[in-house]
Amino acid sequence: MVLTESKKVIVVILGALLNAIGLNLFLIPANVYASGFTGIAQLISSLLQDYTPFSISLGILLFLLNIPVTILGWLKVGKSFTFYSFLSVALTTLFLELIPIHSVSPDILLNAVFGGVISAIGIGFTLKYGASTGGIDIIAMVLSRMKDKPVGPYIFILNGIIITAAGMLYGWEKALYTLVALYASTRVIDAIHTRHEKLTAMIITRKGDELKEAIHARLVRGITIVPAKGAFTNETKDMFMIVITRYEMYELEKIIKEVDPNAFTNIVQSTGVFGFFRRET
Repeated sequence: MVLTESKKVIVVILGALLNAIGLNLFLIPANVYASGFTGIAQLISSLLQDYTPFSISLGILLFLLNIPVTILGWLKVGKSFTFYSFLSVALTTLFLELIPIHSVSPDILLNAVFGGVISAIGIGFTLKYGASTGGIDIIAMVLSRMKDKPVGPYIFILNGIIITAAGMLYGWEKALYTLVALYASTRVIDAIHTRHEKLTAMIITRKGDELKEAIHARLVRGITIVPAKGAFTNETKDMFMIVITRYEMYELEKIIKEVDPNAFTNIVQSTGVFGFFRRET
């Protein structure tokens, strides 16, 4: 348990560091915007610096924007997920303040691609280990657990606002480079951490009763149990079929490793779910 949590903390620290490097060394010097709350913080910081006598750093703005979202996550999602997400935001803020803003390359396209990729590596591994970088991910988690609504349209609208504002304020060329950065980051996050809304887990286990109790104790999900038999050993086992949201995958993996490390698990994308999909109210 201590080793697992220590690994999680290390991943969150490295993820925050990579996110800050991608911003301060690539995206910010090129006036290319990130996605989500980070992009909003970039826009607000630029507007304050260019149109008012006040100036607030990106890190501080990102931290302030995440405070109400963190409170929402603490109340609606869970203490562990929210704690690590807030830790990620706090560390990102710290690294943004410590790392100087410096342009590595004068080429805007290179800045957009490498900034998006480096930040996405940090974000992807943070998500993979059951935390998030705050902001839109916590909102997505709340919607997923409460209303079972797709998060894609909300993310699309938010990023659309960022791109439009960047184009109107700083020229449409900057907006197009922002699109490049968003595309690069999305592809990298897809490769590291699944972005599918629904996933189906098929688990072959010898410890059906114990695994069923553990899943029901920690996840609000129904399970279909099908009798199974090994083709070579003729050993009788249980096959669990469970549909989860992508944010619950890390928790399910932890449960399986704790109860039956020898279980065979196949995770597949669910393109559609019809009928009753249990959700919290």
